[in-house]
Amino acid sequence: MRKVPLTPASVIALLLASSFLSGLAGSTPATAAAKDTYLPPPICPTATTAVTSRSCTHWKPMDAWTGRPFVVMTAAFAAGPRSGGVTAYAAWIRTSRSDLALYPGYKGPGTTPPSVSRGPMMVPPASTSTLLAAFNSGFYESDGPSGFYTHHTLYFPMVKGLATVVRYTNGRVDVIDWTGGPRPPAAVEMARQNLPLLVNAGRPSALSADNTKWGLTLHGVPDVWRTALGVDSKGDLVYVAAPAQTAASLAEILVRLHVVRAMELDINPEWPIFVTYAARGAQGPSLFVPNPNQIPNRFLYSSTKDFFAVFVSQRPGEAQPW
Repeated sequence: MRKVPLTPASVIALLLASSFLSGLAGSTPATAAAKDTYLPPPICPTATTAVTSRSCTHWKPMDAWTGRPFVVMTAAFAAGPRSGGVTAYAAWIRTSRSDLALYPGYKGPGTTPPSVSRGPMMVPPASTSTLLAAFNSGFYESDGPSGFYTHHTLYFPMVKGLATVVRYTNGRVDVIDWTGGPRPPAAVEMARQNLPLLVNAGRPSALSADNTKWGLTLHGVPDVWRTALGVDSKGDLVYVAAPAQTAASLAEILVRLHVVRAMELDINPEWPIFVTYAARGAQGPSLFVPNPNQIPNRFLYSSTKDFFAVFVSQRPGEAQPW
């Protein structure tokens, strides 16, 4: 076989070909594959309890109709060793296969000029074929300055130092401490703020010990229904709702769920809600959080307050349904 001399041009061509083939082979990188097969660990009473213990609670898939890997899983478990039998409700959302969307209601976010579109104020009917779940958002902006941005519209300016759930244009979702300016940069698709971070670096924030910093409670009692949204080390979302919680006890629950950063969402008995759907087309809506103040089809018609919805992802970075 005749040897072909390697010229600089041919070396570059070989390198480019090698890189191209490598890219094809890695179109589903090992990290992405691992993320798509990862399941959240069981929820155990203490950090030292073995995950194989019968005392641990295992997550249950709520979206069998989408096929594997599951996207939304839920678990109900004892809120803590001093909970007095109180049950906490958690939902885990695989962000690599889902889109997180934020929709205004007709009262929240607060008053906007007539020229500003509030969108459908419900789950867009045309998008129910991929609807997985929907859940409550945060406080009314009248209860404290906080940013609200979705569908290229800034309803309220972002506030530095507040906890923010953010979705980027590449589809990635995170819960962060907002350090930017009043308007999100172009790389941000959606951003919703509510109070400072409740959990940071996998630990309750120092501020969580001061219950007065985490919203006005019904009748002024310290422990009420509270909800939160966090992100784990894999970049997946964790929603939590539980009755009879202070800010500190809610933060402890989130830490047990291996959340690295989290923000409190709405509080008090009226607002906690997490809905799952048993089949395509928003069929079989079910209240995972058993709240008598809510109904399963709450987000299938005009909603009072803003809310989040979770859809099956068709491709990374796609725009939220509107």
